[in-house]
Amino acid sequence: MKKPPGNPAARLEHLREEAAGCRDCPLWENATQTVFGDGDARAKVMLVGEQPGDQEDRTGHPFVGPAGRILDQALAEAGIPRAHTYVTNAVKHFKWEPRGKRRLHKTPAQREVDACRQWLEREIATVQPAVVVCLGATAAKSLLGPRLRISQERGTVQRREGFPDLVPTFHPSYLLRLKGRAGEEEAHAQFVSDLELAARYLKDKSDR
Repeated sequence: MKKPPGNPAARLEHLREEAAGCRDCPLWENATQTVFGDGDARAKVMLVGEQPGDQEDRTGHPFVGPAGRILDQALAEAGIPRAHTYVTNAVKHFKWEPRGKRRLHKTPAQREVDACRQWLEREIATVQPAVVVCLGATAAKSLLGPRLRISQERGTVQRREGFPDLVPTFHPSYLLRLKGRAGEEEAHAQFVSDLELAARYLKDKSDR
């Protein structure tokens, strides 16, 4: 195997090239491409979602669709510049089912999450963030185990040996589904609060 280059940006590019050829689960067969992470290779905050959506699958970049716009807004409210983060997903291929002319998201199976964990772990090891924000249950369970419940653990700092400290919270697509419905404002406020927790935690660590 080709030896990875030395600096984090070059190592991430090397990983991106490797992941583009991943065939460890069947999801690649119906996906347009592997959607690897994007952002600051030395970011102190890493954001991990579930999997690419339709627009992400077409463009090859994470969180560029409607859920990405909600994430951008919440990050801005929390005082975290997206340009200073690294954004990725637990699963790198879009899992979907046809509905007329649309491609609708399907939740990845555990075996698919497990197959992709190698890439996520290598991203974390390369970027070396101080805190990882887990966006939604799939991301949280991938890094914190299958028993984690977002409804009970969101907005707390979780620790697991071998990983940076982790903050589980909602996936932005959950807020998207609440648009115009009861609970939308409360859920958005909680989401921003969880991101603010990550920002405060990061500041406290840097001040020590």
